[in-house]
Amino acid sequence: MEIQVRDGVMQVGSDTYTLRNITHIAQRKLVADTGAAWRKFIVRTLLTLFVGAILIAIMGNFWIVALVAVLALLVWQLVSVLQLPPVYGLIIGTSGVEREAVWGTRKGEIDQLARDVTKAVGVPDVPPMTFHIQSIGRSEVINQYGAGSIAKATHTGSGNIGAR
Repeated sequence: MEIQVRDGVMQVGSDTYTLRNITHIAQRKLVADTGAAWRKFIVRTLLTLFVGAILIAIMGNFWIVALVAVLALLVWQLVSVLQLPPVYGLIIGTSGVEREAVWGTRKGEIDQLARDVTKAVGVPDVPPMTFHIQSIGRSEVINQYGAGSIAKATHTGSGNIGAR
């Protein structure tokens, strides 16, 4: 991803923000909820063992292979969550309702970007800066509440809101 700061503006990808309109710069760290992953694993494992024991008792030993396969899948899902690296973010708010979030797995890159953008906001005549950061991706600010939050609402400015 390329981020440029020059001539009083900051450009993140194809979006441009005027430096004088930036009112808030913050950093965030997202980590996987390992406690929830362990709870989900334990509940699913107990349920699988219960249903598997019933199926083996009723239908025979073929279900032992299916039970082992399901348990292996549950272990793989748990390990994949436990191995997720933390993700670091730079959140930039403007005097309007716009927000930009840039995320990456390297804390040092986000720290440096935050320092340089903060400097550019405070000193409008800074020389042009370009950041080519490999590990960073952009995101939209999404707030989801409740256990049933499974989609992101999108809106194009007219008509109904659709979920994706």
